Amino acid sequence: MNLTKRNYESSSKMKQASRFAALLLVTVISSQSLTTAFAANGVDQTAIDPKPAVYGYYVDAYKNNSSSNKTPATNPSIGVLSGFLDLWTPGTTWNTGTKLNTSVLDANIQKVASITNNSTAAQKTQAYLDDRRNQNYSIITGLGSYTDNFITGAKATTSVTDVIPADATTVKYDDTAAAWADENSSLGNIVKLVNTARNSSASTSSAKAYYQYMRPYRWSTAVSVIPNLVPCISATPASDGGFPSGHTNAGYLAALSLAYAVPERFQEMLTRASDLGNNRIIAGMHSCFDVIGGRMTSTAIVASVLNDPANVSLKQDAYTQAQTVLLTQAGTSIDKYSDYATNLKNYTDRLTYGFAQIGDTTKPMVVPKGAEVLLETRLPYLDATQRRWVIYSTGLASGYPVLDDAEGWGRLNLFAAANGYGALNNDVTVTMDASKGGYNASDNWRNDISGSGTLTKQGTGTLILSGNNSYTGGTVLTQGVLEADSSKAFGAGNVANNGGTIEENVTDSLTMNGDFSQTQNGTLELNIDSSDDLLKITGQASLGGTLKLNFVNGYVPDLNTTFISYGSLKNSTAFSAVQISGLSDSYKVAIDGTSLKIVSANTTATVDSPNVVSPIVTSPDVAAPIVASPIVTSPDVAAPIVASPDVTASPDVASPSVTAPKTADNFHIVLYVVLIISSASICATVMITKKRKENY
Repeated sequence: MNLTKRNYESSSKMKQASRFAALLLVTVISSQSLTTAFAANGVDQTAIDPKPAVYGYYVDAYKNNSSSNKTPATNPSIGVLSGFLDLWTPGTTWNTGTKLNTSVLDANIQKVASITNNSTAAQKTQAYLDDRRNQNYSIITGLGSYTDNFITGAKATTSVTDVIPADATTVKYDDTAAAWADENSSLGNIVKLVNTARNSSASTSSAKAYYQYMRPYRWSTAVSVIPNLVPCISATPASDGGFPSGHTNAGYLAALSLAYAVPERFQEMLTRASDLGNNRIIAGMHSCFDVIGGRMTSTAIVASVLNDPANVSLKQDAYTQAQTVLLTQAGTSIDKYSDYATNLKNYTDRLTYGFAQIGDTTKPMVVPKGAEVLLETRLPYLDATQRRWVIYSTGLASGYPVLDDAEGWGRLNLFAAANGYGALNNDVTVTMDASKGGYNASDNWRNDISGSGTLTKQGTGTLILSGNNSYTGGTVLTQGVLEADSSKAFGAGNVANNGGTIEENVTDSLTMNGDFSQTQNGTLELNIDSSDDLLKITGQASLGGTLKLNFVNGYVPDLNTTFISYGSLKNSTAFSAVQISGLSDSYKVAIDGTSLKIVSANTTATVDSPNVVSPIVTSPDVAAPIVASPIVTSPDVAAPIVASPDVTASPDVASPSVTAPKTADNFHIVLYVVLIISSASICATVMITKKRKENY
């Protein structure tokens, strides 16, 4: 009886243990499935959630920037710069602070000495003008050919002329213009937006007073102040701190406001503000960290102003006025910012001024609350969440001095963000309405796009992909135009044209690293200017719709020149129409199992000559059907292409040298492996326990 009871209890316990183990196993497997799903869909959506600082969120607390709030916890303009406290502890007076990282802070001043002693006369002249003029006026040149149009329309003025007075080495000249521009002018709404940003709790005075970090010429006699600015040196250093730079702050406030109103000059305005900040170093008035700090505060301030409900109408009115009044005029000024490559290099270099990463380099990107509004007019076809992902995928890596504030303002790279996604961390659907004009009608994603997501292009607009892309989720076009301007534009996934035009505009070969499919509603357009101008499809081609061949720049191909190659051709598929321009009617297109070629119009295919491609009757600019030859077509080995729901997009310019941010992909992989091992261990334990009980 006791033995039976004991056996029963043992059996019962074993069943309970088995049930528990099975339940745990189901839980683990479910967790694995969930983790796998997250991994398949890319980075967790919480990655772009804002993270508060000790003062809260800048966009909510920006009006707390006042002289009565004197700490990082109470004043956001102080708190956002708290990364400087890793290098420097402020003293009780202007010259009693303590260096916590001597090598970095010494390098900060050495950089200023090097820049001031190696600047050209022209650079020093511009530095003088940027010092003496109202920064709002100085920034106008970022508008390029519209500079004079804006000055006239906004009634902008300055008393500081382009010619520096001969006695400027002994006399301090101020900008005495009553106002830099007129809010009642034909461009008054734009002027008012700039003024609103400049006057909205935007001062750097509280931060200067808190950090008490000296100007560079007080740190070292090796720093050379421009002689014309010597009369501007303050005689009261206690109230004349260097960190952050007030001029830089003001320059970016104006530039970001104008960039919002005139997004067609977004990157040029950023570069002009970067120049103004750098000119503070050339002048000998500020250090690199001073300038970086001014960029950080101003970026947060403008985002706060643009997010403020009180300014909703103003920002829209400013944008509308720029589009309907300023940009409808013919620009007459010389554009000093027409060189994209130079703009990219200068802006990117000055984000960090060449300082090495000294902190934790593994922190994921943090996207500040409300920062997406800065791209609202530049990327109008994306929603707010998508613009946050753009910021996330283009931000700076962590670890650079000063830049690692809690909210992420220091790590923003708005120049890169204006070039679209840096990574497709999840599937991305872009809908562009050409009827809205501007960037809704056409935009160019210049970044080198990575990630596992799929890019889907919808709408009537044109999206250009010009980066050396590596994203793996594939590309889908349903409407409009998707233009490839680099050989790796489509990354490493399948390409499906379900409707719309895929246009090739590459000087060498364009590679589709996967399958290509095109429905009857799609068009493939190739612009061919040499024998190297080839479309390479590494996987299976499933053809349909229209093929347009444009032979440009006088290029006439040799007979049997291949212009499309593929790994295999899906049986019974062919373009239903071919349109050829740039060649005489003595040429036509022929198709076989691995390629499409240009052949003589007299070429015919026979059963005895299986290597002769099937003839296709075409005339220049006239659509004609392609008939695939059953003699030479490859068997249908590869599986049909299934169109994915989403897709992707960089310049001939080298990528910026600043390290990219970390993402969470590796975490999902590690967690998945751990869960698999755990589940296997549990299964083994259950089986061993059961076996032992049976033996007993």
